[in-house]
Amino acid sequence: MDDASIAYDAQGLVPCVIQDWRTGEVLTLAYMNAAALAHTRETGELHLWSRSRAELWHKGATSGNTQAVRAIRYDCDGDALVALVEPAGPACHTGARTCFYRGALEPPAPHEVLPGLERTIAERAVAAPAGSYTARLLAEPDRIGDKVQEEAEEVARAARAESDGRVAEEAADVLYHLAVLLRSRGLTLADAEAVLGGRRRAERAVSEPKSDAHGSGHGE
Repeated sequence: MDDASIAYDAQGLVPCVIQDWRTGEVLTLAYMNAAALAHTRETGELHLWSRSRAELWHKGATSGNTQAVRAIRYDCDGDALVALVEPAGPACHTGARTCFYRGALEPPAPHEVLPGLERTIAERAVAAPAGSYTARLLAEPDRIGDKVQEEAEEVARAARAESDGRVAEEAADVLYHLAVLLRSRGLTLADAEAVLGGRRRAERAVSEPKSDAHGSGHGE
């Protein structure tokens, strides 16, 4: 499907869900028209149509909280879009990270947990509050690797002889310490996820059937 197949409504608009490229968290819901989509394609930054102002809107042009667009996806009918973005700052005009900050926020959805953990680690790295275990670890980079190794050994032991609940607890400890280690190196879990994504693409390329010498792609 291409942009020409988008099913705009009677006002020439299509709803667009804006989603964080790295974490998958939904940031806001807005609308695009053909011009907004074209400007988004041309600039690589999100452009929308403001229904209240009846004008084209470059997201973050005033605040500086622009959103670099990594991908645009269509739904099955072509009458709704998802824009996967890398936000330069808060998505909401209130200063909140996402417009969806009200309602049932607890417990967090599973996909929200690790991004929330990384944000907390980043805050501890900057503020270094007294009594913070995370801040102490970040102040001793050599110790972090030892802790990852220790926790990995503990989850392996739990897998051999303990309950599923204990395995989950020890796995959580591994994920936490790994996130701290990555932060100490200026990396994030997304960097590891990008490696996994690259391996997945490579595996798919290997498994795809090769065309024959005539390029037909069909067996004789």
